[in-house]
Amino acid sequence: MGERGSMIQAGLPVIELAAPMLGEPEKQALAEVIDGRWLTMGDRVRRFEQAFAGLHEVEDAVAVNSGTAALQLSLAACDIGPGMEVLVPSMSFVATASVVVHVGATPVFVDVEGVDRPHMSIDDARRHITDRTRAIMIMHYGGYEMDVAAWRALADGHDLLLFEDAAHVAGLVGPGAVSDAAAFSFFTNKNMTTAEGGMVVMRDAERRQRARLLRTHGMTANTLDRTRGRAVGYDVVECGHNFRMDELRGALGLVQVERLAGWNKARRELVAHYRAELGRGAPEIVVPFDPAHRTSGHIMPVLLPEGCNRAKVMAEMRAEGVQTSVHFPAIHQFEYYRRSCGETSLPNTERFSDRQLTLPLHPALDTSDVERVVAALCRAVGVAV
Repeated sequence: MGERGSMIQAGLPVIELAAPMLGEPEKQALAEVIDGRWLTMGDRVRRFEQAFAGLHEVEDAVAVNSGTAALQLSLAACDIGPGMEVLVPSMSFVATASVVVHVGATPVFVDVEGVDRPHMSIDDARRHITDRTRAIMIMHYGGYEMDVAAWRALADGHDLLLFEDAAHVAGLVGPGAVSDAAAFSFFTNKNMTTAEGGMVVMRDAERRQRARLLRTHGMTANTLDRTRGRAVGYDVVECGHNFRMDELRGALGLVQVERLAGWNKARRELVAHYRAELGRGAPEIVVPFDPAHRTSGHIMPVLLPEGCNRAKVMAEMRAEGVQTSVHFPAIHQFEYYRRSCGETSLPNTERFSDRQLTLPLHPALDTSDVERVVAALCRAVGVAV
């Protein structure tokens, strides 16, 4: 048996790529919902919306059942639809593009700035604006905040809407402040989780109210209002969706949002330790973004040396008990989007996607875990340690 197999047999714990932070407070919150017997769209969901809005220093927020629903509701509430084009990054999770398709619009893929800065390029976006362009969707890759003010200026200069895929930046103040809508995700691997779930932040009060209406089938009154006698019957004034968040997720969110700032701080400290360890032991392995770049510390992306066999590296690290992943395969290279949108060349996105590797990052790790991950990575890549 080789050295790596021996390490696993010796009982070293697996270092998980991501791990939800859950404990007794979450169990108690869920038990209280079950005991109360009101399971969907009640007071807890509303309090979660208010707490999330307060943390992000915005007026209000709309809770939904997934980050994807948050994106789609943002587009629907702003009347994005057939015949329109929306500029989107290809370096993102596929939902960033699929929601555009689902409202009947066309996603137009834009390259990233470079392999060391995988944010959507504002210069390339400008080149893709046509008379059919109606909106821009930016995405804060990995938790690293984009220059939203610059994108707002571009959007305003061409009379476009500006949306943020804010799935990676929960806890940062700024997203949603100047865009038309920001969509957050609470999926299991996010900085805070409700298992599934999402949130929409919209500055315009009328659009925000429309998002609430569309969230629940376009109904003018919800079940809780009717049960409490605040409404008798209801009308349906729009063709909406079932994007409601349930009370179990609202209860989890109320617990998690209180701890988010501390968890994000821990993530940033781990990122700093990763950068230091990689800088000392493996300068050939690039960590994207400047160390001072503002971030929530959502994921820990690195770029492997050119020509490195990523599948082999991942397999060897897995044999040492270290989970890894790729964030992300380029959307424009997926078969559906090649077929529906045509062949697209995005050189920087493709180079980044080919070399990117995601290392474990979550608040349950400590510095010794980081050092073990870096040592395993160096061995897998063939760097002396």
